[in-house]
Amino acid sequence: MSDTEKAIKLVEYMAKAIVTEPDEVKVTEGKTEETVQLQTAAEDRGRVIGRQGRVAKAMRAVLAASSVGGEDYRLDIVD
Repeated sequence: MSDTEKAIKLVEYMAKAIVTEPDEVKVTEGKTEETVQLQTAAEDRGRVIGRQGRVAKAMRAVLAASSVGGEDYRLDIVD
């Protein structure tokens, strides 16, 4: 399993724990190898972002702290 796949699995795990429709969560590699894109159902987008972006910031911090492969991954929440 590559480092990007590990980062994707980590984001997917965190997002599915937060949302009400976990089957709608899609995590993919972004345009660059260091970018992970998260897509959820429209109703769950607010849950993933959180008040004033706190949940998204926490998810980004966990992703950075995991230091998968020593790379800095960027999390994008896609509309």
